Amino acid sequence: MDPEIADVAVVGAGAAGLATAIFARRASRSLSVVVLDGAKKPGAKILVSGGSRCNVTNTVVTERDFWGGRSTIVRRVLRAFPVDETIAFFRELGVSLHEEADGKLFPDTNRARDVLDALLTETATCGATLMADTRVLDVARDDGGFHVICSHGDIHARAVVLATGGQSLPKSGSDGAGYRIAERLGHTIVRTTPALAPLVLDAADRFHHDLSGASQDVEIALWIDGSIAVRITGSMLWTHFGVSGPAALNASRHWARARTEGRDVRVSVSFCPGRSFADVEGDWQRQSKEHPKATVGATLASVTPGVPASVTAAILARLQIDGVTAAAQFTRDDRRRLIHALTAWPLGVVDTRGYNYAEATAGGVALDEIDPSTMESRVCPGLYLVGEILDVDGRIGGFNFQWAWSTAFVAARGIRSTNSEF
Repeated sequence: MDPEIADVAVVGAGAAGLATAIFARRASRSLSVVVLDGAKKPGAKILVSGGSRCNVTNTVVTERDFWGGRSTIVRRVLRAFPVDETIAFFRELGVSLHEEADGKLFPDTNRARDVLDALLTETATCGATLMADTRVLDVARDDGGFHVICSHGDIHARAVVLATGGQSLPKSGSDGAGYRIAERLGHTIVRTTPALAPLVLDAADRFHHDLSGASQDVEIALWIDGSIAVRITGSMLWTHFGVSGPAALNASRHWARARTEGRDVRVSVSFCPGRSFADVEGDWQRQSKEHPKATVGATLASVTPGVPASVTAAILARLQIDGVTAAAQFTRDDRRRLIHALTAWPLGVVDTRGYNYAEATAGGVALDEIDPSTMESRVCPGLYLVGEILDVDGRIGGFNFQWAWSTAFVAARGIRSTNSEF
């Protein structure tokens, strides 16, 4: 294939880009497909994902696992290439998956490298051409297609797929350039913010710093304009800078977007997920009656068995409550202060750790400008958009990868069906 002319030019050799190239060639062997990437060794983001193990997908994926664009569009795309087909696809590539906590599916080898190598190998095997170290500087409409302006010579393509990712982990190549290209081609860009990023807490408050390394199950509440807008449960990790772990990462996009929109946003955390103030108080009163000689500390441990001792000790110290006081002598006001702290502890969030630490990007190309049956642009025919560049971001657990595989499959099918001359 002449590298300067292609039927399809895929911009970006990450998960969505490589999958699109593979699916496009499988759909039509007559298609000439070239994949362009600015990195000398593409796929860096795959390699670092899931702690270098690559959380390929999840056992159950629905539109409710995503935020951003309209859920009806997300649902339609996901159903076109669901989880069982993803599992079968990777099995064909020699990558079998196993299930872990919360339905996460990882390669049996626990190596992200094996996922990337399988995709790269299949890209070559199916006849797509990968051009690494070739940065796409711009894409312009041209007679009969597109003029793809590259760092090492230009390419004429009849269809272009933007699979450039968002802005998370920019060292991997996701620097937002794809948004600028899409905007020049007529698309609306929903303002972006980091997603799945650790939260930074007020440095003046040493509470989190002293608990660094402690992990626990929590329920995070995001208060926007005075009322609870989102509740998120999961594990949270205290760190020297603030909080991380699945619950904090999932909460980050909501905090960042509210702050970007200029809304009043604050965060509280319950150390007793699934239990209300009344539930915890009722448990406390029962424990006090059954064990009247127990100390406040012992009663607290019985009422909150999942809370690390270091956390309960820090709460008692902050509230200036003596843990050796007999529960029977514990005043009603102090008991209620303590239970309020357990169920609505304020987190003084001042920022996220930004794109350098974010696993995804919220915002991007407006989803209603895409045909969900083909992933083709409604404003620029012949242009297809897949993966993280779109205004869709999933919660942690393999959901963003599933979005990459599903959009890639739909785009490849769309390229074949909407371009009969190919």
